[in-house]
Parts: sequence; C-alpha cells; structure tokens
Amino acid sequence: MGPHYLNRFFTPKSVAIVGASERPESVGYRLLLNMQEAGFKGGLYPVNNKREELLGLKAYPNLDAVPEDIDLVVIATPAVTVPALVRQCGEKGVSSIIIITAGFGELGDDGKRLQQEVLDIAHRYGIRVIGPNCLGVVRPSGQLNATFGDGTVKDGNLALLSQSGAVCTAILDWAKAQDIGFSTVVSMGAAADIDFGEVLDYLATDSQTTGILMYVEGIRDARRFLSGLKAAARLKPVILIKSGRHEAGSKAAMSHTGAMVGGDSVFDAAIARAGVVRAYSITELFSAARVLANNYVVNGNRLAIITNAGGPGVMSTDRAEDVGVNMAELNPASTVALNTVLPAHWSHANPIDILGDATSDRYQKALEICLNDGQIDGVLVILTPQAMTNPTQVAECIIEGAKASKKPVLASWTGGAKVQEGRELFANSNVAHFSTPEVAVDAFSFLTHYTQNQILLKQIPSPSAELAMPDVTGARLIIERVLAEGRQILTTQESKAILAAFHIPTTQTIKVANAKDAMIAAETLGFPVVLKVNMAEFSHKSDIGGVRLNINSVQDIARNFIEMETAIRQIQPDIKEVGMTVEPMFKSPSGRELMIGVVRDPVFGPAISFGLGGTMVEILNDSAVALPPLNAYMAEQMIAKTKAAKYLHAFRQLPATNKKALVDVLLNVSTMVSELPEILELDINPLIVDEHGAIAVDARIKAQTSHQFSPYAHMAIHPYPHELIQHYQLINGTNITIRPIRPEDAILEKDFVHRLSERTKYFRFMQALHELTPEMIVRFTQIDYDREMAFVAISDDKNMPNELGVGRYMKNPDGLSAEFALVVADDCQCLGIGSKLMKTLMQTAKDKGITFFEAEILCANSAMLGLVKKLGFSIETVADNNEIVRATKDLRQ
Repeated sequence: MGPHYLNRFFTPKSVAIVGASERPESVGYRLLLNMQEAGFKGGLYPVNNKREELLGLKAYPNLDAVPEDIDLVVIATPAVTVPALVRQCGEKGVSSIIIITAGFGELGDDGKRLQQEVLDIAHRYGIRVIGPNCLGVVRPSGQLNATFGDGTVKDGNLALLSQSGAVCTAILDWAKAQDIGFSTVVSMGAAADIDFGEVLDYLATDSQTTGILMYVEGIRDARRFLSGLKAAARLKPVILIKSGRHEAGSKAAMSHTGAMVGGDSVFDAAIARAGVVRAYSITELFSAARVLANNYVVNGNRLAIITNAGGPGVMSTDRAEDVGVNMAELNPASTVALNTVLPAHWSHANPIDILGDATSDRYQKALEICLNDGQIDGVLVILTPQAMTNPTQVAECIIEGAKASKKPVLASWTGGAKVQEGRELFANSNVAHFSTPEVAVDAFSFLTHYTQNQILLKQIPSPSAELAMPDVTGARLIIERVLAEGRQILTTQESKAILAAFHIPTTQTIKVANAKDAMIAAETLGFPVVLKVNMAEFSHKSDIGGVRLNINSVQDIARNFIEMETAIRQIQPDIKEVGMTVEPMFKSPSGRELMIGVVRDPVFGPAISFGLGGTMVEILNDSAVALPPLNAYMAEQMIAKTKAAKYLHAFRQLPATNKKALVDVLLNVSTMVSELPEILELDINPLIVDEHGAIAVDARIKAQTSHQFSPYAHMAIHPYPHELIQHYQLINGTNITIRPIRPEDAILEKDFVHRLSERTKYFRFMQALHELTPEMIVRFTQIDYDREMAFVAISDDKNMPNELGVGRYMKNPDGLSAEFALVVADDCQCLGIGSKLMKTLMQTAKDKGITFFEAEILCANSAMLGLVKKLGFSIETVADNNEIVRATKDLRQ
C-alpha cells in the first residue's frame, strides 16, 4: 500500500500560505514566521497580491502564479474569500488544505451555508480539509509549524489533537514549561471534513508517536470517532479531556464548535469501550501520559505507599479513596519482613511510614518487600526533605529496585532545591515522578482504568448469539401497530409483550377500562393485586397516585378504580377513556428493586443504564451506563460499578440474588435495542431480583419509526457480525466454517502465519517476514467491522490445521473502494478455500456499499492471479514495477 492519504498534511514538500502578511499582529504574519523559525526545508510560498516580498521570500499574487506543485495550502483570509480559493486549489491540483479562518458553521445558518459551499467545492476536486476555525498543524520532526501559535514546539513522541485552538496553545505552553515534546500537533477546529477518527487512524501507525493526547468538545461522527480511537488505543495509550461535562458547559461547547454534544455519562461509556483513559485537567492529562508511556503492567488497583512522613501518606490515602484506588492490605508475611528492617515505631500498616530518619537502605528494603507482596499491584514512594535522608541516594535506590519487578513504581519527591537532583534522575528512568503525592495517586488510577478499558476494548459481543433467539419480527410488528395508531408510548401491556419477545420475565398484566373489568381481572389473577394507570399521558404513574398496591378484595379494587378515575378526570377533564391494568402483587421477601433503562443519545445512539430502582430512582442517582452490544463480562462490570452491587450480595437475613438472571436480563435488553432501532426509550422499573431469578414488574417503551437501511446503523459500536458465519463442505469432504475474525483468534492467527512457507509469506506480505509482531497481531484480529472485514476459514478436523486460510479487506478513504488480501495454508491449497473466502469477501463488501475491489499481486503468485482472473478481475501492470500487477473489479457488475 502507498503512503497514507493524510501524509501531505504532516510531511509536505511544499507549502503555500494564502493571506501571508507583513503586519506583526496578523495571523498571516505569524503563520509565515513560524514556518521559517521551524526551519521548513521545502518550498515555502507566501500568497499576497499586494506585496512582492514577505519576510525575505518572494510573494505570489495567487496560487496559479506559484511555479511548483503545492502539497499543502494554508488559508488565512476572510471567510467569504475561501470558496474561490478552494476552487483555485482544485484547479492547481492541490489535495490538502488547512483553513485557519473562522466565521463558518459556528456562526449560525449563514456560516453553515458558507461552510457547506466550501465542502462541496473541496469534494468536487477530491480535496481534504482540516478546519475551518483552527490553529493549524505542527510536525516538529519535519520542521513544519503551520500554526499561528506563539513560539516553537519541541520534538517528542506525544501527539496532541485539540478541537480548540486556545486550549491547544495552553497545553503547548504548559508542556514547554515541563520540557515535554510532541511528534504531531493538530488543531481540528470545526472538523467539517477531516475529523478525529481520520487523524487517529494516521497516528495509530505513526512510528514517531507513542502516545496520544486529545481535547474534545463535540463529536460529529460517533462511529468514525470510536473506530479511530479503537485503532489507536490498541497500539498506544490514548488520553482524552472532554469539556461540556455539565449542561452549561455543553451549551458553550455547542456554540463554539457547532458540533452536537452527548450526555457525559454516555461519553464515558463510549471511550471506555474504546480502551481510552479520560482526564479532567491538563495536569491530569500529562500525568496519565507520563505513567502510561512507561509501559507498566498493572493487574489490579491495590496501591501501597512508602513514605518518610505521615502527613503526605494520609493525604495520598484520602486521594486514593476519592479516585477509587484501593489501599493494599499488607500480606502478614510482608508485615513480618518489614518488622525486621524498619524501626519498631513504623506504621505497621499501609501507608508504610518508615519515619523521618529513613535512609536509602530502609527505602530500598521496604520497596523490595512491597514488590514481592502478591496483594500489592503498585507502589508509590514519597520523600520529603529531612536532615537524615539523602534524596538523591534514595532516588538511585528506588530506580534500581524498580527494575526487579514489572509492577509500577511511582515517585513523589516533594519540596524544592533539596530534591531537585533526585527528580532529575527519575526523569531519565522507568520510574514516573510526580510533583505531589496526590497527582501520583491520580496517575496510578489512570493506569488501572487503562487496564480495565483495554479489556473492554477487546470485547466484541454478538447482539444475540449468547442467548435464546428472540422473536424480533413479532416485537417489531407490535411496535409498528402502535406507531400506525399515531402513538409513540407503548402501554404497559404492549411494553411487557416486547420484553417477553426477548425472554425477559414479566408479571402478567390485564388491561381494564372500568370497575367491572377490574374486578373480573382481580378474581382471575387472585389476590392481592396491583391497580395501575395505563395511559400514555402519564409516563410516571406514581406522580399522580396512579399505583395502588396490596388490593385484597373485589370491593377494594372497584373503589380504587373509581377513586383513580375521578382523580385523572380532574387533572384532564377532556379525556375520553381511562385505561388501567391489573397485575398480581409480586411479593418476594428477599427481592431487591432495581432499574434498567435505555436512552437514545444524540451522538452515540442507544445507551443502557442500570442501578437501584423504585420510586426514588432520581434521588438515589445510582446508575452505570454502557453502550450496546453487551456480553456477560461487560454486564458484570456494569453491575459492579453501582451501589446496587453490594445490595445484591447476602446481608443480614437476605440471601444473595441470582446474579446470572440479572446478567441475562441486561444481555436481553442489549439484544433488544440492537435489533430494534425503533426503540427510543425503555424503562424497566422496578426489576425485582431475588435468589430465584429476575422479573420485570413495570415497563415503559417509547418508539419511533426507523428509516435505516442497514442493520445496527443506529449504534455507535458495530456488534460481532454473527449473521455472516457460514458453513461449507470442501471437495475432500471436510466441513469448514468461514466466520469473521475475533480478538480471541490472536494465537490462532500467529500460529497460522508461523506455519506458512517463506514463499507463501512473501506472496502475502511482499516482504520477508518470519513472525507476526505483537502490533500486527492486534491489527489483524481486533478489527472494526464497519470499515473493514476479515474472514477466517477454520476446521475441527483433526487431520487438518485449525485455521486453513484468511481473507480481508479494508475500505479506502473514498468509502466506495477497498483493498483486499488473501492467503491459504500451504497444505490446504487447491481445495476451493481461496475461492470461498474471496466470494464471501466480495459479497460482504457489496452489501456494505463498496463498489470497487482492488489489490496488488506479485507476478510470481500464479495461484492468486489464476483465482482473481477466474472471478472476473481485470489485471493491469503497475508503473515502474514489473514484479507487481494490480487486480481490480467493479462489484456492481
């Protein structure tokens, strides 16, 4: 494959600055000066029709006058001039533009129309755009500083993506003071064309970038955003700040960027699924980057603190409690060992206070004992300046001691000049140092969150494969009938029917319209019963006294019906018919009331919430949020995040609840909202769970007509495409399965490539390759099914290898074409496996709207050439390379 299509933004050979100026206070002046001060070695062309020379460079009246081809154009002229300039770029053959200028989508309808005009022209000429309303792009290694920021940017290995130019400059200024460098800086601005997802794609495979920092205000394309985050987070740490956490902030962000901002809890759930860590300040952002860049391995969140002063240890413990870090319980053997090396008055608990006269030897032995304790996942070492303690010697001992373990060791040398030399030693070691203990505790919490989110990243559940098949068609028919009647809110009876179609247990419900019907229903069900209002006008029944419990006779139910009917008619005198339901009074002495809800987030689509239920759900405010689809692991993690989790265990006289039944309900709800895009909202409250199972006592569903044409288009995360699994029999009688690849196939894929002959490896990868690198295994097995696909052919036959072949395609940036690759095991060729894989790939691509398939094939690979010719591909020679041909096919034919 050729260079990445964004390369010209980051490694251009020539740059034109339209709007370059000699006025020091102007953006155009700063852009040109920054390019010069960065030492850009390519062609630099200021464009200004009123000047012949600017800052010692020849100026050009327009782009046409520039004598060379231009890789990158930076525009800093008034917004009204931009459409014509973009057209000039198209006619000049320019494919990459940065629009610094503001005054587009963020200014309302007129600005949006102007922005759309610019995009229409750009798309007509195949031009990609960063901005508008952005600071620009910096690539220090390429001497590129196409921004109007103040000062130079140090070269480093962190990338920075920011939606706000002002925040971008603030972070750069802070980093400069901390002597932190960057591989790439991109100010996204309005992100009208190129968005976060595409830049993340580029940085994921950028060898100069080892970690990515992001400032986000709003997301335009949730799938592309999460897809790019996942691709990057699989290979390197991604740390993110998002503004607009509260309503006022969200409104400010919307007016600033013109992008839609979703609920903050939903955003948290989304980035957790992408394997990303969220920070809440610039300090936290760099703390997380510092600790994650050290490639620590952390298996839990139990922290030990070693300190020579009690106060910092107590403050660190308080901070640990705030951020959910567990203070480790020392193993009894560790306590005994510490007794032998520490003074008698040490704290005998965690934090481990080794007293103010602590020597480097005391620190070293305490650290060694902690690192060998299986109940400790990480160690924070704190030092405060004391007369008997040598900060530099202690730092040397800690750095040396940390080498003996894979557990993270963090340090905080608090103070000023006396500890400065020790701090400098840490800067060049594998021990991350922090100026205060509290920040170090935050950093450890980021490590644990990162580990948890990396596990979530690898979860790719099927929407329905783990459970009994639901009656999707029946449920959809009920919803369509309701919508046809002009209603969006389903009645309790209708809502429970939908739940039942997805195997969620519910209490029986009988709809009644008068007191007589209520009496008959109650006698039929048996007392005691519950009488509830069942009308779309009253979604929260308890707010109007619309629930009567423990009714024990026909007289009581008739009286209650009449009282409720009277109250309803007083609230809404014009109502024609009062609807109610009668249900059995579900009693469980050990039952816990819980709540499961679904909302449709404007950015990320359906989101599932879980927590304590009942009439006080808003006051209790106990919920965890996750994006579907879920699997059992994710459902259990969701439960564990809530206060309800402790409520589900055995306590006092109550037995533990049936956790599997609760997990199954969450999985069935996940399947329901995955399969039914019509569902806008769902409330199951209460869901009563006891030791026997779970049952939905009340439910409410709000629906809308769905206009989507492809399955799961309403979801931000594409589920595992279970429907694409196929079974075949080969010509030798062997039964095989062709299915989409999964993260769990990592070992399978590694062994498959290892078994290939050197010749077959060369045909597939076009280079000498002995083994797949860990990065390649991650890239090949953890894929985004929305924009790429990989199928493996597998067999359970003991006489054949487990993996027989693999085929994959990846969409090109145009979204309409894709590049494919295919390889079959040497001992499994000529059995029709390659043909089956290729046909499966082509059909799947066609169903996804891909119209063009292409690949480069070595001329010596006669078997592959024969296969693609047989399937109707055209073969073309590749210019300047007589060893490779290009195979292409229009999938519409």
